[in-house]
Amino acid sequence: MIAVNHESTDVASLLVFSDDWGRHPSSCQHLVWQLLDRYPVTWVNTIGTRTPRLNQATLRRVREKLVQWHGLRRWTEMSAASRTRVHPNLQVVNPKMWPWFSRPHDRRLNQWWLRRQLTPLIERMPQPVVALTTLPVTSDLVGVLPVSRWVYYCVDDFSEWPGLDGDTLRRMDVSLIDRADSLVAVSRNLQAMIARQGRSSELLTHGVDVKFWSPRGFVGGPVSSCPLLRDLPQPCVVFWGVIDRRLQTESLLRLSRDLLQEPSVASGTIVLVGPQDNPDPALLTCPNLVMRPAQPIDRLPEIAHAAGALIMPYADLPVTRAMQPLKLREYLATGRPVVVNRLPSTQPWADCLDNADSPEEFSRLVRHRLAVGTPAGQLAARRRLEQESWSSRAELLDQILRGGQGDSPAEPKSRPQPNLTLYRAENS
Repeated sequence: MIAVNHESTDVASLLVFSDDWGRHPSSCQHLVWQLLDRYPVTWVNTIGTRTPRLNQATLRRVREKLVQWHGLRRWTEMSAASRTRVHPNLQVVNPKMWPWFSRPHDRRLNQWWLRRQLTPLIERMPQPVVALTTLPVTSDLVGVLPVSRWVYYCVDDFSEWPGLDGDTLRRMDVSLIDRADSLVAVSRNLQAMIARQGRSSELLTHGVDVKFWSPRGFVGGPVSSCPLLRDLPQPCVVFWGVIDRRLQTESLLRLSRDLLQEPSVASGTIVLVGPQDNPDPALLTCPNLVMRPAQPIDRLPEIAHAAGALIMPYADLPVTRAMQPLKLREYLATGRPVVVNRLPSTQPWADCLDNADSPEEFSRLVRHRLAVGTPAGQLAARRRLEQESWSSRAELLDQILRGGQGDSPAEPKSRPQPNLTLYRAENS
């Protein structure tokens, strides 16, 4: 076992285990980008947390990994669905990994294989090296790789994700929480999960790049300039993200039906943008719901400003109660109407958006916002997004990486929501 110095506050370089750099703009990528001027970073693209299955998504992912591992092209030449940023202090590596974790010998094989590939890289990095991970599957590397400290940045309860091996991920998560030197959580729910294991954690909520998402001169939704929405019946109600079983089918079915019957609004279209991961087949029965593939992040502001409303129709589940969706702040920064199903992550922003407690209310609120737009009170409340920058979040993370305790950003305090009685009555 490698001896770890728990008292060191020096950081010379970072070893990061997370989703593939540039594949999609995760919170970890936003934060590390802010720190690249300070530290050399070796970013380790991992195999992921999903057990391989014989389906199109797995085959596509296998192809991506084979391309990375065999160096058929530079990984910085990403697909059109990603925005990749390069920096002289960033090195992206693609170690070979065994894609199974359920059995003990699977985990021992990965531990041996990763130690053999990564140790020489770490030894060449400026010392001391601090490891930052967002993935429970790295739990077997703690005490094995020659790094000075481990920081677990807990971004989700992966054991509750649909389609994942929940039992295995829960065991690995428990092990990582127990063994990491410092713990960071993106939500109060995840902090509570960590506390149940007798550990404390720093709260590090997501940031947002307000300038990137702001209207930037768009007025009234420039549908003509947005190819993705231009040929669809207007107005468009847009969601972006993974299209999976976390979405509440009942909310989308009710909205679909009500839009078709709505006399004051053209029939419109519900547009779900993103990769599909076994979504409910019932969604395919909606004549006015379409699914579109993941788009480059640079196109999302244009899509948002061409939309009549942005929605986040997640069901109330253990996995959604624990998460803090990155898209929530992005939605708010666009200035567009935002309607969500109520979750712990949406409540602090209740004065900036519309929270629904049932499929019927979700449909009413969306249709009202299509008719009247974003109210001035919500737009005024969203100004506090200017204090939610990624650079401020990165400052706190830097303190944690050094072994210090930063001042956790307070979760935004919401004002009471305006009385919804009037427009509920209008749409009943």
